[in-house]
Amino acid sequence: MFIEVILVGKKKFTESKISQIYFSFYIQFLPKSITFEGMLEAQNLEKICHSSITIVKEAGRFISSQIGKVTAVDIIAKEKNSLVSYVDIETEKILVNGLKDLVPNANFITEENTVTKTQQQSDWNWIIDPLDGTTNFLKGIPVFCISVGLSYRDEVCLGIIYDMNRDECFYAWKGGGAFLNDQKIKVSQVSQIEESVVATGFPYSNLQEGLIDLLDQILQKARGVRRLGSAALDLAYTACGRFDSYYELRINAWDIAAGIILVQEAGGRVSDIHGNANPLYSANILSSNGITHDEFLKLIENVKKF
Repeated sequence: MFIEVILVGKKKFTESKISQIYFSFYIQFLPKSITFEGMLEAQNLEKICHSSITIVKEAGRFISSQIGKVTAVDIIAKEKNSLVSYVDIETEKILVNGLKDLVPNANFITEENTVTKTQQQSDWNWIIDPLDGTTNFLKGIPVFCISVGLSYRDEVCLGIIYDMNRDECFYAWKGGGAFLNDQKIKVSQVSQIEESVVATGFPYSNLQEGLIDLLDQILQKARGVRRLGSAALDLAYTACGRFDSYYELRINAWDIAAGIILVQEAGGRVSDIHGNANPLYSANILSSNGITHDEFLKLIENVKKF
């Protein structure tokens, strides 16, 4: 059974439920003046982050328990080449159920739309991709993960990316730095694109004008180009220096929310492909170690098709 059970008195609680109870208790005793804006302080975001990690890892254990069990009848095509199964949906439910009490009145923006009730207006949003790299998961390619971000007024302030295959948990909160399994991480120090390993992804259909032209330019200039099939892991790998840059021209907020704060807190830079600083809802993204960012923006500008 993938859920770890803890006995408390005469009741059984999952590990994530214990975390929720603790954090709800903690929230109740915060001064009312810091229940919302004050939660942006690093020490409060850190507590939310660690409570969230417990929930994310529980969801990861569920995904791991389903590897190799999904059949063709379980798979639905949302659009051309965009697949979903019960694993995505049930994982999202685990995450939503676990996270909903951590931040009072926070809303949910989720890929699989499992939150059906009308949500009230809120400055806080959990932004969730329950299984980034679904096609990899279904094909048995061990490159997929969970991505969970928390935003305040459309700025990401906390992010968790969990790769259950390698048991690698990347996480960051605003002002607290970025981490991989409790070890602080930093972006690479590569100084030019010619020395860079660049990650990218492609849209499922309707290739955007200029995409191939830009890829051709990067292939000629960069040391190497990688396409993993998971935007969240592309960003996590940029944050820890495995990749030097990552760009994508058609992307959703749930794919990149957690990765944005990871790269920023690891010392890198994130923008849209035009250089605007907050790409969360831009539908495109460029992330880098910061050193090569302007050079990359000039390369994109030179294509002149965006």
